[in-house]
Amino acid sequence: MTRDRAPLDAFLRRLDRVSMRLQRHGGAPPATGLTAPDQPSGERWEWGQVWAHLAEFVPYWISQMRLILEAPGTEPVLFGRTKADPERIAAIERDRHRPPPEMWLRLHGQLGGFRAFLEDIPAEAWSKRGHHPTAGTMDIRRIVDDFVVGHLEAHADQLDGLVAGAS
Repeated sequence: MTRDRAPLDAFLRRLDRVSMRLQRHGGAPPATGLTAPDQPSGERWEWGQVWAHLAEFVPYWISQMRLILEAPGTEPVLFGRTKADPERIAAIERDRHRPPPEMWLRLHGQLGGFRAFLEDIPAEAWSKRGHHPTAGTMDIRRIVDDFVVGHLEAHADQLDGLVAGAS
């Protein structure tokens, strides 16, 4: 059976584009100020907090998708965390003062692992579903988009805004 690679290829193209954006930021001097307010929380971050979060969330979401992909049956699997997750908060606080080039190197390796993970998802598994505590029931395609690829793009946008002087 021939696999329809169009959705996968679209994710991989987006991943390549955001990776290039983040690589540029990872080698640049840290910008000052705070990000625009996150909606709906109003949370604002400095440069180091954005990088600390970027360097921690990809492996987390891969592990959550693995739970869904490996679960038997067709019922949605409980997965995910919220912004109030103590481990998420602790990781951001722990690494917020680490040098961005170090955070970029960590993230770069994770992105390679994420690419391999995506390429290994069987065509029939993209419809498997999970149930997130705030986002509800979603399939793997939407999880990849919302929690990883789109999430990377949103944080690259934040770094762009900091560089442009948004505060």
